[in-house]
Amino acid sequence: MADEKKSSRFPSILTGLRGVLMLLAGIYAVLFPGAALLVLTTLAAALFVIDGVLGLWAITFGGGKTGNFWFDVVRNALSIVVGILILISPLLGTLITATFLVYLVAFQAILVGAMEIVVVVRERQLYAKIWPVLLSGVLYVLFGALLVFWPLEAAVALVMVGGVLMVVFAFGLLGLAWRLYQSGH
Repeated sequence: MADEKKSSRFPSILTGLRGVLMLLAGIYAVLFPGAALLVLTTLAAALFVIDGVLGLWAITFGGGKTGNFWFDVVRNALSIVVGILILISPLLGTLITATFLVYLVAFQAILVGAMEIVVVVRERQLYAKIWPVLLSGVLYVLFGALLVFWPLEAAVALVMVGGVLMVVFAFGLLGLAWRLYQSGH
């Protein structure tokens, strides 16, 4: 009977553990965003290597053929090469990866903002008030420009935002774990 009660609390213990780990990771990301970005990039590089190796194994031995053999080989080989290059120089890999991703977000924001401005000016007779949409477009363009001029700072700021969100979600997980524990799960 006691073993049954202990084993039924396993979900609450796992949920609580997830909450604690998320809380610690969120605090780490807020306090040390540059180091957290380096850790994330290194983990991503390790995943690239693992994905490439498993992909080549699946093509060769696992029967994982998609009908486009050379594409699969090149994709998996590139995954391994990129992962190894980042693992050889994690700091350089982090700088290049973070900068590239921030530039993608920046150019998307500039494009969306410019499109909003063009549409609202072209179709202004359809809008009761054009200034909110115009302001939104201008803010998108300004946000994108800020990201273009300060990509690494933006990446660090985004890691800090992610850390804050992790802390918030961690408290939610800890609350869920407590409710599960109280209900005997």
